[in-house]
Amino acid sequence: MPRTTIRLDIFSDPVCPWCHIGRANLNRALESRPDHAFQIEWHPFQLNPDLPRDGVDRADFLEKRFGSREKAVAALANVQRAATDAGLEMHPERAARMPNTLDAHRLIHWAGLEGRQHAVVEALFAAFFRDGRDIGDAAVLSAIAAECGMDAEVTARLLASDADRDDLAARDADAREKGVTAVPTFLIDRQFVVPGAQSVETWQQIIDEIAEQIQ
Repeated sequence: MPRTTIRLDIFSDPVCPWCHIGRANLNRALESRPDHAFQIEWHPFQLNPDLPRDGVDRADFLEKRFGSREKAVAALANVQRAATDAGLEMHPERAARMPNTLDAHRLIHWAGLEGRQHAVVEALFAAFFRDGRDIGDAAVLSAIAAECGMDAEVTARLLASDADRDDLAARDADAREKGVTAVPTFLIDRQFVVPGAQSVETWQQIIDEIAEQIQ
């Protein structure tokens, strides 16, 4: 085990495909360096904070975002290629809704309090990008919580309340004020920013350089 730990803060959104790909590449690098020093914490950043709470039709959303259905298809094909390279199973066509992700970020926050943040983040990405589940739906989020060892009934009650909504929204706003403009964004040791979905090799190099510095 390393003699010290280095904080790695990750700003992400569970409907961001590049966050999913970047997480997969980071995971592969961490698996190849089991003695890495990183202590990881996930932070909220909503790509689409103005969406209604029950989300919108995903096909319509993508068409409006990219300007046409053809451009949306081309963009998804590019994402699909990168996902395949990262070893991910991704079926973006299965998701009918583009959700508002504030409640998903609330679940990630609560999972962190129970030491289950990594599992919940993984499950949310898989639920949306692989299985096409609506991760803006409280019942889906409660089921994901249970799948990760959390109490589904407690989660459902929290989701039905306004618990931590203002706090998570404030953390999102604070990240933007401090210069986070896109995700994924990785902050190493509260000092060094690594933007975007980096390769496995890049992360391995970073991990190795940190290991040399803390020896």
